[in-house]
Amino acid sequence: MITTEEIEKLAMLARIALSPEEKERMRGEVDSILEYVATIQKVSATAGTRTPSIVAQVNVMREDGSPHESGIYTEALVSSAPRREGNYIKVKKIL
Repeated sequence: MITTEEIEKLAMLARIALSPEEKERMRGEVDSILEYVATIQKVSATAGTRTPSIVAQVNVMREDGSPHESGIYTEALVSSAPRREGNYIKVKKIL
């Protein structure tokens, strides 16, 4: 359970002024938030003890292979562009 002094310290850190009634209301609200967090922590702790999934996990990524030779597709790609300059595609300047 959180104390009024802790609420006052939080208010000071947050740079807000609280009346005594607001401090009591905040104390109740912070207590309920902390209880909720404690409940979530209990559930999280027990969730790790469940049995693993029956479905087998398979890596769907392909194995790394050697890449193709540099420049092998350059001519095919550049020739399909509307304008070119040497081995480069020429585009309109946009600023």
